Amino acid sequence: MSPAPERKVTVADVAAEAGVSVATVSKVLNGRPDVASDTRTRIEAILSARGYVPTKRTRRAATTEERRGGLVEMLFNDPSTPWAAEMIRGAELTARAARVGIVVSVRQSGSKGVQQWLDDVEHRGSRGIVLALSDFSPADQKRVAKLGLPTVLVDPVGDFDTDLPSIGAGNWGGGMAATRHLLELGHRRIGIITGPMRFLCSQARLAGYRVALERAGVGSDPSLIAHGDFHHASGLASAAGLLDLPEPPTAIFAANDEQGTGVYAAIQQRGLRIPHDISVVGFDDVPMSQWVSPPLTTVRQPIAELAALAIRAALSRPGAPELPQGRMELSTSLIVRESTAPPRTG
Repeated sequence: MSPAPERKVTVADVAAEAGVSVATVSKVLNGRPDVASDTRTRIEAILSARGYVPTKRTRRAATTEERRGGLVEMLFNDPSTPWAAEMIRGAELTARAARVGIVVSVRQSGSKGVQQWLDDVEHRGSRGIVLALSDFSPADQKRVAKLGLPTVLVDPVGDFDTDLPSIGAGNWGGGMAATRHLLELGHRRIGIITGPMRFLCSQARLAGYRVALERAGVGSDPSLIAHGDFHHASGLASAAGLLDLPEPPTAIFAANDEQGTGVYAAIQQRGLRIPHDISVVGFDDVPMSQWVSPPLTTVRQPIAELAALAIRAALSRPGAPELPQGRMELSTSLIVRESTAPPRTG
């Protein structure tokens, strides 16, 4: 009678002998870094001594784990804006250094569109998610959470209650710095063109503007506050309304650079000169701010740094130090160019 075939060693056998969980053995088999070195050495020694041979299922799991490290998802409302373009550029540089790829998607309207995107994310086996959205419903947040992937929100974000970590710029301080610069030049009638007020960044930039005026003893005139949508056309239309006031502003703070180009157009249509007749300040410091004539004074938002931080967070393990808890803000800085000057006298 021939002896019974020797039973193959299983992951559970190795885990029991090593005194660890099955999940820990799986991490070692999959090459995961989040295992203590002494534990890893002990498990590897047992695997070798027992002649462990991975099953097809284990090999599939390892392949999935390797593939899961290869992609990071970025979801935008509109990836064609200058802000989004800079965000993608910064993200790609960081991802390339980490030898991972970026998948850029446009958010489709409705819950079905979001669910289809989430299904695609799961199918691709992506490792993390960066959400660069103006709003994301609680129901959609729960759908994202079910994937169990590191997820981070990046400005501009909407005003909604969320447990997701958020990375952004110091919008309040930036709004105050832009307004203070104009006040220091001698301007007192300073107009502002905000972004959509459902965006936290729009609210913060407007609040910074108001605080700077208040601290300078200058009242905030409601007629000098216009609400745009962060695009060129709204900058042009809003600036036209401000410039056609009986007592127009001597300076305009556009809450992003793209709206600032619209302000330039409205000023030029009226035969006025920047900064001789009116000063202009933007926000973001995207490349176009240096290309316009005259070059635009603006508040630099560290977009590339935001993108890099977001990608690093998306590549981290859930609960890892790299994944920010709550909200993390990076500071902004004023970049003075040629679009601001003291107000014209006489």
